Amino acid sequence: MSGTTAAGSGSTRTANSPWRNWAGNVTSRPVREVSPASAEELAEAVRRAAEDGLRVKTVGSGHSFTSIAATDGVLIRPGLLSGIRRIDRETMTVTVESGTPLKRLNVALAREGLSLTNMGDIMEQTVAGAVSTGTHGTGRDSASIAAQIREMELVTADGQLWTCSEKENPELFAAARIGLGALGVVTALTLAVEPVFLLTAREEPMTFDRVTSEFDALHAENEHFEFYWFPHTDNCNTKRNNRSAGPAAPPGRVSGWIEDELLSNGLFQVACSLGRAVPPAIPSIAKISSRALSARTYTDIPYKVFTSPRRVRFMEMEYALPREAAVAALRELKAMVERSPLKVSFPVEVRTAPADDITLSTASGRETAYIAVHLYRGTPHRAYFTAVERIMTAHGGRPHWGKIHTRDAGYLSEVYPRFAEFTALRDRLDPDRRFGNDYLRRVLGD
Repeated sequence: MSGTTAAGSGSTRTANSPWRNWAGNVTSRPVREVSPASAEELAEAVRRAAEDGLRVKTVGSGHSFTSIAATDGVLIRPGLLSGIRRIDRETMTVTVESGTPLKRLNVALAREGLSLTNMGDIMEQTVAGAVSTGTHGTGRDSASIAAQIREMELVTADGQLWTCSEKENPELFAAARIGLGALGVVTALTLAVEPVFLLTAREEPMTFDRVTSEFDALHAENEHFEFYWFPHTDNCNTKRNNRSAGPAAPPGRVSGWIEDELLSNGLFQVACSLGRAVPPAIPSIAKISSRALSARTYTDIPYKVFTSPRRVRFMEMEYALPREAAVAALRELKAMVERSPLKVSFPVEVRTAPADDITLSTASGRETAYIAVHLYRGTPHRAYFTAVERIMTAHGGRPHWGKIHTRDAGYLSEVYPRFAEFTALRDRLDPDRRFGNDYLRRVLGD
């Protein structure tokens, strides 16, 4: 195995403390934790778990809000499976170990004069964790990180190491790119890359009525368009990212810090804390917050434009809708908030993606718009999320696999035309549900 650490350098230990996710809403108590340093060590850990009758889950940075990575058996931490194995400039691909943080990958690619085509808005996740749950950014023509995969390597429930691509094991490749941890443990990924390029970001306030009435045009005219609506206001903040010939003109050190750290993180943290303590103050705070971010334009390499620091912890629900349903759903959401006693301190985020061919991708087979709602961690979220979910499911919405939702296999089999294809493959690869847990039992059935 080219580029892997020699067997015998990983570690296995009894888990003495519970595992918690980033948001703090999921806790599990594994029997033991394994940190394999090679695909062979990982395969051995899976075989040993089977001998002991234990289930297996892998956890990256714990950025999922669902219990998709929770286990009472063996918890695999892929931190030693990290780094770039190889860069192929002829095929323009990079092969990367599964536990590599996206941040490290982006920096390393930039150093080599390369970049992913599109990415999400944070880069704390591991590569495998991000693709397994369907992490995406926004794009008219370019899709999720999983859609950029050209080859995968994974260990299945019998401890065998598989490689899959469009040509090799294509049925597995179609499903495993967003595999939910249900088909195997990913050990390496080969991603398409391109020469590093520049993006010009144009951030601009816009009214809710204008952005919704012009949504189709804004989507069509920009390579990457997204916006945030601030509940209890008519204010939105829009962001348009388009390729640029340059020159690079990144945000000034002081002005960038003010926008990205002071306003978007520091003062926003204070505002959220105040809102949680005094909910009636939230609408007034929202009006001030929504006016604090001013228009700005800057040009930089992709990961510095696509991603932002997210230091305020929150709970999140996100639904993928047919793109043509997004504006109607968003207007229903706004009307619901206005007539309810809910006090919502976090903006609502709207992004898009083209259709892709991944079996359980939220954009599988259809042009997609994403509507994400958030609440500050520690704020009761059930009433708001339930009301939002009712709207989204009425439009045939597909929940993000790593974000809070209440859907089950019965519902999901109706909104995913290829759902049975995925579960049949799972039945063949993991008949004993070695990679199962309560979350997968709910969303995939048993």
